[in-house]
Amino acid sequence: MTERVTVDMWFDPICPWAWITSRWLLEVEQVRPIDVRFHVMSLSVLNEGRDVPEQYQKLMESGWGPVRVCIAVEQQHGAQAVRDLYTALGTRIHLGGQELGPELFAAALAEVGLDPALAEVAGSTGYDEALRASHEAGMRPVGQDVGTPVIHAPGPVAGEKVAFFGPVITPAPRGEAAGRLWDGVLLVAGTPGFYELKRTRTLGPIFD
Repeated sequence: MTERVTVDMWFDPICPWAWITSRWLLEVEQVRPIDVRFHVMSLSVLNEGRDVPEQYQKLMESGWGPVRVCIAVEQQHGAQAVRDLYTALGTRIHLGGQELGPELFAAALAEVGLDPALAEVAGSTGYDEALRASHEAGMRPVGQDVGTPVIHAPGPVAGEKVAFFGPVITPAPRGEAAGRLWDGVLLVAGTPGFYELKRTRTLGPIFD
């Protein structure tokens, strides 16, 4: 790639793996001609009606709040505001270990110059239609048996895009190492018939 292109990533703020992937993409942005645009998906939507462990079900119940706040910000203030808010939320959730709730949402909103009162939408269904539409737009090309992160990127043929789940990495590569991983991910994702490359995770999320 020689001209800058847009790469879209769908995230749920509560997912630590999506957070690490997002920080990797921001590194890639510095060493490859891409501009990253963030969109909202929801693990709570994805797991509706599924038989999941009780502890995970509780997480899914609390997970509605942050995605509702994110989609409200996107609807009212646009993509750049979502990008900024994701960083503010993720820093608190994953690096700070703060509990999900109105106080966290209000502080993140204030940090990026938005009205802290938007935190109130966390308990409302008013933006759920837009949330589900954003979720569906991200997941449709990759199916429902994956979670987040989901990335849509330019394919090897001009005008075409590829969509994939992942990569699941820890910690996020930096500098040119981030760029080389991006090159490899694009190569395999753009290969017709390529579906899966996986190995057992032996490390938890590393946020450095």
